[in-house]
Amino acid sequence: MRSIVTLVGAGLAVTLVLAGCSVPTSSPAGGQGEGGQGEVDQIVLADGGDPGEFNPVAGYGSTGVSPLYEGLLRPAAEDDSTLPRLEPALAAEEPEVSDDGLTWTVRLRDEVRFHDGSQLDSGDVAATYRAVVDPRSASPIASDYSTIERVETPDPLTVRFHLHAPDPGMPARLLLGIAPSEALTPGPASASVLNSEPVGTGPYRLDRLTAAEAVLEAFPEHRDGPPEVTRLVIRSVPDADARAQMVRAGEVDGASLPPRLAEGLADRDGLELVSVASADWRAVALPMSHPFAGDPAARRALNVAVDRDGLVDRVLSGHGRPVASPISDAYPEYESSPFTEARDAGERTAEATEILREAGWRPGDDDVLVRDGERAEFTLAYPATDPVRRELASAFADQLRDLGVAVTVWGGSWDQIEQRIGEVAILLGGGDNPYTVDTQAYRALHSRTAATGPLDNPGDFSDPRVDAALDAARTTADPVERTEFYREAQRAYARAPGHVFLATLDHTYVLRNIGHTRPAPILEPHTHGVTWGPWWSLASWTRDR
Repeated sequence: MRSIVTLVGAGLAVTLVLAGCSVPTSSPAGGQGEGGQGEVDQIVLADGGDPGEFNPVAGYGSTGVSPLYEGLLRPAAEDDSTLPRLEPALAAEEPEVSDDGLTWTVRLRDEVRFHDGSQLDSGDVAATYRAVVDPRSASPIASDYSTIERVETPDPLTVRFHLHAPDPGMPARLLLGIAPSEALTPGPASASVLNSEPVGTGPYRLDRLTAAEAVLEAFPEHRDGPPEVTRLVIRSVPDADARAQMVRAGEVDGASLPPRLAEGLADRDGLELVSVASADWRAVALPMSHPFAGDPAARRALNVAVDRDGLVDRVLSGHGRPVASPISDAYPEYESSPFTEARDAGERTAEATEILREAGWRPGDDDVLVRDGERAEFTLAYPATDPVRRELASAFADQLRDLGVAVTVWGGSWDQIEQRIGEVAILLGGGDNPYTVDTQAYRALHSRTAATGPLDNPGDFSDPRVDAALDAARTTADPVERTEFYREAQRAYARAPGHVFLATLDHTYVLRNIGHTRPAPILEPHTHGVTWGPWWSLASWTRDR
């Protein structure tokens, strides 16, 4: 048997220490307990998302970082400059892997308890994984686990995963948060009681939940002991400007904010900006059935024309890096792209114009390109509540105007956007599980399957060469061969791209000094917010004395 391999990569490092003093209960943010019933070290944070949706089967905590749940493994790193290594969490030791790579055996820690007092065993692990791949769950992360053929439980503390083929991304699949089997009832994950009544083994448990706020309290029976920060209050504040004002006014101790807002608060009134490297990308997914955006020549021209460096500088205030595919230079499998080569705007526009001219697109009466009566125009949809995507969409549209391409920017709810999939381009975000390059590439670039989520490759991009390389990489045991398959997938994709990848983001957070020392942040996935950033390891924070 052999052990799993440590994952490494590259990014940006930020190592930060926070010091100061707590405040009493009279302050809306961090403080002590109510009514003299013992000291409570509390942190209050403003988040852009809705409280709830705590079900691991629906993807909550699937990257191994959650105050409520734990996986068999968890990410760990000294900072955000590398892909984190994956260490045992609920597992007692590293998984054992058979020589053919088809069997992964995990032994569990003994005497681990869920928040409801029940004891963790192998049946809970098996039930959680089976629920994810159960079609009745309609889990948006089901495709990530398609290489698992079956899960066995030889004894209460042993779980055995049998795979269809060797899976180099298997360590990252062991980050999934585990729930008790009794709570995993059949049916849609979106309707599960776990969304509002989570039961995990994490260092915090849910105390109460309303439409506007979730209150988490330290779990006294956690095997590592209760955290020093004994209460976490997460307030739902969808509007980024409102979150920024709450931080500045001292109503909350911190928030996740767009880069421009965060920059505006940095070093004011004792506030600190924390910028964390991520594998979280933004891209324009183009609809393949569209008369202009579906034209291979047009898709290539758009990739040539867009000024990614300008988008990073002006929209992200420098908190990001240009990319042309979901595989960034954080991964050893990265292949450089001609679309990200340093060139001035005139050169890019000239080359893109020539590509479109050769494909038959000519200027019309209003300078918008036309071919066979079809205009070079399309709608770019983005979630209306996301200011960063709104600004990226607007800047993207502005850049293409000189090319003779008219882009109409439209903001809507995700439900509204999903109803127009195939008709409009979509400003997507990705990088849901960055600790394996497989999910980074497979969800966005592989042809859609029955297990594909509605917003994974929504434009229905399909290229047999890309599919073949990704499928081979997913099941190849030799790391050298596997790397070459991923690079071939990127080369094939660049010849006829289906998206316009723009940048990976550095996530920006603003927080107030409330008197604790904390570990540095780690490289983050697409999912972030106030359970990531400075607070990803809240259970490890220590109060300055």
